[in-house]
Amino acid sequence: MATGRILVATHRGTWVVKMVGDVRMSLCNTIEQCLKRMFNDAAFSDVLVDLTETEGIDSTSLGLLAKLSINTKKRINKVPVVVSDNADINRILQSMGFDERVFTMVTEPPLALVDLQEMPVVPVTEEAARQRVLEAHRILMELNDQNKLKFKDLVAELEKSHSV
Repeated sequence: MATGRILVATHRGTWVVKMVGDVRMSLCNTIEQCLKRMFNDAAFSDVLVDLTETEGIDSTSLGLLAKLSINTKKRINKVPVVVSDNADINRILQSMGFDERVFTMVTEPPLALVDLQEMPVVPVTEEAARQRVLEAHRILMELNDQNKLKFKDLVAELEKSHSV
């Protein structure tokens, strides 16, 4: 799988976040930086997440996508759009509870995507990674009971290792 990259574009308050390749925990600070920029944009009015070139995505990155959805609904009272034409990625999204309450799923982008700029990779320390993984999995656990069962041991272990 190709190393993951995060590309972004913004036009008149609409943000496009494109995740390319294998999107893993190593990109969690980069994704977090992208979210901060987006939610600090006074003109922010919509967001589209493009997963058409995503080859793989881990649960930490999925948790950050859930965070994007939660904060978008709080900020502008809209459900973000996710574009994915990959059956495997769609299955992963569905298995995590990414239903119509979390994202509007489409298989083709509703607009031409131009002027995407690659987000610089923000290095992640071990402690920052642990914090991002913990936060992302707590968010995923809030989506449904299946996720609570799936991630409760991981979250408990991360919380335990932090208190030592």
